[in-house]
Amino acid sequence: MSEPSRLLVVRHGQSTWNADGRWQGTENPPLSTLGVRQAHHAARHLGGFDAVVASDLERASVTATILADELGIGPVQTDPDLRERCAGEYQGLTRPEIESRFPGFLVEGLLPPGWEEDHHVLERAAGALARVALGVGPGGTALVVTHGGVIHTLERALDVHRSQRLPNLGGRWFTVGPGHLGAGDEVLLVDEDEVTVPNQL
Repeated sequence: MSEPSRLLVVRHGQSTWNADGRWQGTENPPLSTLGVRQAHHAARHLGGFDAVVASDLERASVTATILADELGIGPVQTDPDLRERCAGEYQGLTRPEIESRFPGFLVEGLLPPGWEEDHHVLERAAGALARVALGVGPGGTALVVTHGGVIHTLERALDVHRSQRLPNLGGRWFTVGPGHLGAGDEVLLVDEDEVTVPNQL
């Protein structure tokens, strides 16, 4: 059996909607100023990779481009199957707005119209990771920049649990090979105490 590929799968930097507390899903807000700083900071904690691949949504692809430029790797490849879960009618809303429009849904774990089911997110994300692994070959490594919902879905499917909430530029190592998907260690690339937005004078 050939050695599996190792993929470091991380969440993008903070977006403007993250900062506003808005549910994003497949909507496409840009990185915030802090998100850009997070990506530059995160590159200091990374070694070499054979490839960098990202969701085609701007918050992920721009994060990946910053990381790739800092690491001297590229060009960044994008794959729409690495997009965030479609959050249906939650998209663009804050939690108070969701509670107003869909009373009790968040507390009771109910899902809005248009919500993308776990099995579909898993199928497309696992397929994307398999293509990344095929591209870098057995024993190769890749950095994959995607979204929190995608990473959580992969973790649930593999019955692994986080020690903390998944922050921006947090993620996990995965091993991927023919008929194989395994979870490795959690990774945190940004120390929030060290990365702040400079004061606007």
